[in-house]
Amino acid sequence: MITNISVQDAATELASGNAILIDVREPDEFKTEHIPYALSLPLGQVTDLFKKMNIPGDKKIYVQCAMGGRSAKACIALSKEDCPNEIYNIDGGIQAWKSANLPLISGNANTGMSIFRQVQIIVGALVLLMVILGFSGISAAFVVAGILGAALCFAGITGWCGLALLLTRMPWNK
Repeated sequence: MITNISVQDAATELASGNAILIDVREPDEFKTEHIPYALSLPLGQVTDLFKKMNIPGDKKIYVQCAMGGRSAKACIALSKEDCPNEIYNIDGGIQAWKSANLPLISGNANTGMSIFRQVQIIVGALVLLMVILGFSGISAAFVVAGILGAALCFAGITGWCGLALLLTRMPWNK
């Protein structure tokens, strides 16, 4: 079961030092803006990196993403580990934090398009192209469109996306 916490309560606990904040968004999202005190542990690596950390058992762990979906997945994954800490999902993520006018650390505003948007544009364009080719008589294109859809499902379920990893290495994303 996931326990949610409001951004106001989370801010109070974080400022008092009673909790640790884990941001499970991708590194480019974290660089653009993040909550003070946040540690960047992307969702796809959160359990592996968490195991390497030595967090005292009396500290609460707050998990945050953009709106709360990825952080809920991370809370479930972390709760399956032998973790003595109480784990909370910040309700509404960084969007709710911003709406409450709580402090943020902003990076370079000209960071360009996020990796997620780049993946969505590339895969969406490829699926569209494959469907058009499929309807024009190249039936194998429907198979390619299906494979692309399966890859998106896999990325959504696991948090691992090969295309995103490739795009992070591109010069325009440095």
